[in-house]
Amino acid sequence: MGKTTGFKEFSRAVEPYRPAKERLLDFKEIYTDHDDQKLNTQAARCMDCGVPFCQSDEGCPVYNLIPEWNDLVYQDRWEEAFDRLMKTNNFPEVTGRVCPAVCEGACVLGITESPVAIKNLEFAIADKGFQNGWLKPQIPSSRTTKNIAIVGSGPAGLSAAQQLNSVGHNVKVYERADRIGGLMMYGIPNMKLEKSLLDQRKDQMEAEGIEFLTNVDVGGNSDNSMKVEELNKSNDVVLLTTGATKPRDLPIPRREGEGVHFAMDFLKANTKSLLDSSLKDNNFISAKDKRVIVIGGGDTGTDCIGTSLRHGCKSLINFEIMAEPPRERASNNPWPLFPRTLKIDYGHEESSETFGNDPRVYSISGKEFLRDEKGNLKGIRTVEVENFEEIEGTEKDWEADLILLAMGFLGPEHYVSEPLNIELDERSNYKAEHNVHQTSNPSVFAAGDCRRGQSLVVWAINEGRAAAREIDLYLMGETTLL
Repeated sequence: MGKTTGFKEFSRAVEPYRPAKERLLDFKEIYTDHDDQKLNTQAARCMDCGVPFCQSDEGCPVYNLIPEWNDLVYQDRWEEAFDRLMKTNNFPEVTGRVCPAVCEGACVLGITESPVAIKNLEFAIADKGFQNGWLKPQIPSSRTTKNIAIVGSGPAGLSAAQQLNSVGHNVKVYERADRIGGLMMYGIPNMKLEKSLLDQRKDQMEAEGIEFLTNVDVGGNSDNSMKVEELNKSNDVVLLTTGATKPRDLPIPRREGEGVHFAMDFLKANTKSLLDSSLKDNNFISAKDKRVIVIGGGDTGTDCIGTSLRHGCKSLINFEIMAEPPRERASNNPWPLFPRTLKIDYGHEESSETFGNDPRVYSISGKEFLRDEKGNLKGIRTVEVENFEEIEGTEKDWEADLILLAMGFLGPEHYVSEPLNIELDERSNYKAEHNVHQTSNPSVFAAGDCRRGQSLVVWAINEGRAAAREIDLYLMGETTLL
């Protein structure tokens, strides 16, 4: 715990973002510098709650030792706090930035007061570790003869690779993109996650002995493809961490044609162009001077909003089929469940700053894309809905030059799994029990979004660590991995 009476003396205070007007001018991270004194005060609020629900099944998916590192921050023992954080979380510099903080929803203090700002504390601890050189390669003292191929370099694949390498296995990670990181690299915009952090992690993991092979499309048909059957034959185990990359479409009339794009195509192209040329190569889908409509809420929708605003869009609207969430917890959403309440994310704030209003329109569904006689996108026709049922007489036409579909994902692409005859579950994910992770092919394991469905980075880390533990047990008959 922190200070014995800290939770009664101090209020919750979160670190602010950079001013919206300032951060809209660039793709630099939206965060401000950490304030050690304020963080120390916030850590003091961590109470001796007896049962720390923040690290329970309703809290942190990787079971971070939150009360321990809160207490260490309160005592100004930052390096020890970093060591404790790294015991359970392979990439706290990522989760500290992009995790929705399910731990805070389960904080015991949140029953009667606002919860401890756990996410800010994790973020600051991780950053201090990077800045002070506390993050060092952990090179195994000996090697086994076991070879493991991991397909996909997102958070599940990278966490599994690090865990398996730590016990001496020989690990190669295959990534079809030109950079490692999966959606951490190309799905999360730079203003939320600076990509140099992933480059530092890659350097660390290569120093530990992990081999990365980029631009290799395992199971694909392109010039840079590789047969998955060969990979399976030449390794003791193959771990699939390919993500849930099949986007949910909006199959309404006049869908085909220019102007309608999946969110990930929009975000990936922007980040790649930003990293390759600072957007000078123009190899991205520009929202400049366009009337933009983003369909779908959540983090991906918000990232489309933030990116469109930085391009200099003419107008911006965000459709959500769900009803507007309540401001406070509803009766069917009690503590310690994650609070399903209205949140103002960075993109919503930036849109309000630019256009004077929150961009979100709730309880609305697309009926038909509107195009001119040449097929150019002119807008979309919508209808209001209640409990997903259309309300008669509520159709409306909206003008748009660019419509981005951010409605989530349906599951993994199956060209990797089909040659291995891997059984799928009812949602088309690779069928494998959680905390077992072995598929219907005994030497093939699966973890992350391709197994559980679209989820959070922190859950992908959980899955990668669990899969690594089970693979080590499968190969060696015993395991020391957690």
